Amino acid sequence: MAIKTSIFSLLTIFIILLIILSFFTPSVSVNSLEHPRQLIDETYFQDLYNMDIHFPLSFPPSSPLPPTGSPLVPAFFVLGDSSVDCGNNNFLGTFARADRLPYGKDFDTHQPTGRFCNGRIPVDFLALRLGLPFVPSYLGQAGTIDAMIRGVNYASAGAGIIFSSGSDLGQRISLAQQIQQVTDTFQLFMMSMGEDAAVRLISDSIFYISIGTNDYIHYYLQNVSGIQSLYTPWSFNHFLSTSLKQEIKNLHISHVRKVVVMGIAPMGCAPHYLWRYRSKNGECIPEINNMIMEFNFVMRYMIQELNQELSDSKITFCDMYEGSMDIIENHQHYGLEVTTDACCGLGRYKGWIMCLSSEMACNNASTHIWWDQFHPTAAVNGILADNVWSGLHSSMCYPMNMKDMVFSA
Repeated sequence: MAIKTSIFSLLTIFIILLIILSFFTPSVSVNSLEHPRQLIDETYFQDLYNMDIHFPLSFPPSSPLPPTGSPLVPAFFVLGDSSVDCGNNNFLGTFARADRLPYGKDFDTHQPTGRFCNGRIPVDFLALRLGLPFVPSYLGQAGTIDAMIRGVNYASAGAGIIFSSGSDLGQRISLAQQIQQVTDTFQLFMMSMGEDAAVRLISDSIFYISIGTNDYIHYYLQNVSGIQSLYTPWSFNHFLSTSLKQEIKNLHISHVRKVVVMGIAPMGCAPHYLWRYRSKNGECIPEINNMIMEFNFVMRYMIQELNQELSDSKITFCDMYEGSMDIIENHQHYGLEVTTDACCGLGRYKGWIMCLSSEMACNNASTHIWWDQFHPTAAVNGILADNVWSGLHSSMCYPMNMKDMVFSA
């Protein structure tokens, strides 16, 4: 019986791998779609103009009904990578997709939406705190004003601050491209409601940026283009922070005034790197975490400089390393039991093979810190969102948390 079960599991994994490979042979061309130009930015390289994008016939709804009462801000806009992607990559030819179970099994709809989690991601919790519905994905809205007026999620799994970060995964939308999409969205708003109303909406709304991880795991650590011979970890950190600083200034030109910038989580504790670096007893990998700590240190002071340079703005930095390490080190306090093994995956620490099927997932993700090779569970996302909102469990945002940003004059 055990042999039959094993054969069935292997066949299941093989079939899923074939499905994933099929993502790279899409059947619908961008040029044949009646879809706004904003779908793919003018800043894309020429080969991205010719790419094919899958548009599913239908997706389960990813948002609950809007909360009752008036929202605290007009809208919530999200930029970033897989930490906050809510479905944009469902439309791209890439390995970085979460549009299959068991992803989403504990989400409100109990269906996969494109979130790299068993349930909610941090911005879902924060949207509800703001009195808003879950933020819809940009590529899923077809440029309709009604769907975008309360916010848009531009995040794309595999994206980085550097354009080519994550290119080994397939198609993705880099930070610069996401900001171009933001600009396109603002232009739609201005045409729809007039310039003054659009500027008020944007300047009073909150922008949330969570990016940078792929610049390490899919670029620097892989020594793409010999990057390690050109930049020490410290100089690479400064390069990234300087690049991100300029992108935030670009948002400022478009009247963005309230920005939450997330640091990078301790990826040296992620199951994939515990497996890859052969951690003996689940100890985090110091070579990776030291780089992450340095990046967050540089980022915190970059944000401090930005607040001085852009005196009409409120920009805060939330140190994901601090918040995540607090959860790891005090996991029992938070009701978490498994700190090293992913809930879904194969191999030691479940970090060797990515989460491909429901058979690979644990029964109760709420007891785990890690959902898959790289991403935390919804339980951890909820704790981190509480910290971003008000510092409920631990203080990780400087100079203010999101709640203070909303209610301060």
